[in-house]
Amino acid sequence: MNDLSKRHQLISGMFKWPATKSEWDKYRLTDQQIQQFEELGYISDIKMLEPEQVEELNKELAEIADPKHPAHALFYEFHSNESSDPDAVLFHALGAWRISNGFHDVIWNPAFVMAASQILGNQPIRFWHDQLFCKPALHGGVVAWHQDYSYWTRTVPLQHLTCWVALDDATVDNGCLYYVPKSHRWGLLDKPDLAGDMEGLMKYLTEKQKTEFRPVPIELKKGYATFHHPLMVHGSFANKSPRSRRAFVLNVFTDGTVSNTDEVLLQGVPAVPKGNKMEGQFFPLIFTP
Repeated sequence: MNDLSKRHQLISGMFKWPATKSEWDKYRLTDQQIQQFEELGYISDIKMLEPEQVEELNKELAEIADPKHPAHALFYEFHSNESSDPDAVLFHALGAWRISNGFHDVIWNPAFVMAASQILGNQPIRFWHDQLFCKPALHGGVVAWHQDYSYWTRTVPLQHLTCWVALDDATVDNGCLYYVPKSHRWGLLDKPDLAGDMEGLMKYLTEKQKTEFRPVPIELKKGYATFHHPLMVHGSFANKSPRSRRAFVLNVFTDGTVSNTDEVLLQGVPAVPKGNKMEGQFFPLIFTP
């Protein structure tokens, strides 16, 4: 198996790394977009991929989703269906960046790293981990309401960011992402079962939070992305439509984040002792402004 986590730069021709300031500037978010992120906890409709790049990634996705793929053991997690219901399928896997060239190189997509660094205060950023989320047509499952950081408290301080990228047009009908605007200001909540009861988080909310719980759908064309705060409450409903809903997620944190546990952080990755900096082969520095 060729473990691509050992290579910390672009390895295919999918993207071109900018060489000048003017080349970088075309990927910069506006001040208005940054202000919206700070106010609402998210920004959406950010172009990440050209149509031919989406096509290549979907081709790679079909290959690596096969449990018989020769590099299958490199996934940190792999769930053909994270739900216990065969009629509500949620394919969810972590670690695709180690296996295929395209999912490796999306981490070094200039449009991604520039936006991520800006949102995190123009700081150097490190890669945390990726995710694949796929809902098949007609019987795709839910992703329950949750906050990403509720699963990530094993790393501190809270200076993380999530980027969700559509590989199909994501609509209300096929199970697009929903956000609860301004919920990133609610503090850390208890975490529910990710593929369980859609409303499992509600029992952890105060009465005030329940009155402010007004989700908005984030519909995206394929190749476009949304960024959200690690405390943003979000989720997605079932896909009963005749179209699939495929997506990948890139999670990053500001350089200087440390381990908050002596336990293994990701399956198959050597433990990072508590208090030690997150760095090295599996947590590479991907951008310095």
